Amino acid sequence: MKQLLSIILVLNSFVLIAQNQYTRVISKDRVISSYHIEVTYDKTVHILFPSAITYIDLGSSNIIAGKADGAENVVRVKASVRDFKDETNFSVITDEGSFYSFIVNYSDKPTKLNIEMKDFLHEHKLGNQPENSMEIFLSDLGNATPQIIELAMGKIYKTKRKQIKNINSKQFGIEFSLNGIYSQDGLLYFQVELENTSDIPFEIDFLTFKIVDKKVAKRTAIQETIIKPVWAFNYLTSIDGNSVESSVFAFESFTIPDKKQLVMELFEKNGGRHQRFVVRNGDLIKAKPVKDL
Repeated sequence: MKQLLSIILVLNSFVLIAQNQYTRVISKDRVISSYHIEVTYDKTVHILFPSAITYIDLGSSNIIAGKADGAENVVRVKASVRDFKDETNFSVITDEGSFYSFIVNYSDKPTKLNIEMKDFLHEHKLGNQPENSMEIFLSDLGNATPQIIELAMGKIYKTKRKQIKNINSKQFGIEFSLNGIYSQDGLLYFQVELENTSDIPFEIDFLTFKIVDKKVAKRTAIQETIIKPVWAFNYLTSIDGNSVESSVFAFESFTIPDKKQLVMELFEKNGGRHQRFVVRNGDLIKAKPVKDL
């Protein structure tokens, strides 16, 4: 019997060693800390986030939560059961790619009913997130997180030197130009500038990016492919008279097929000062790496 017990102990030791070879202890720097909030049955806790909410997951049916009507960045939380005893949790993901975790307990009188998560963000948002905000990779952004993209776009936006000087449209006191094309992590970034030298404000109706045929024969239907940006930085809706503004747009990396060209068109709302310029493959392949800025 003693011999059998010894064999069992040895086998158990081998099993533990084998298990340890395939498991790791989660280090503290890998753990997302949680915020603690209290909820009650007769009052609603509102949490304001710095960007729109795309995902909410609840730990138990003791709480209910959802986006506030008409507000994409506000979550309302309350108890669905009076005086529940067990601690629970919920998580939120925002469209900028941040992940937030909350621990929830019941209280007859919650100390905080209105919470603004922006208060926990530091002055310089990019690259300096709250300790429980982790970066999420969104499917349409390739290999980059939204924070990395925002950081790149902010860097491009601050670039004053024009990389491209001959792609523009200028008429009626409005100049619409492409200042630069940049690349990073499978994305292309277009920096565009809008200058209004007139005294009349320019209200933007819409901006389109489309690939079209270079030459279209008469009585032949025009073939168009709309290219949609996956992210925008300082997206303009208007520009005052005698002023200059710029925007940055991020696209999934692409090239232009033979005998086609990329056309960028800017339309004025309730006006006729439309602008249009053309981008070709030769311009795209000269994209400058963001890291070189």
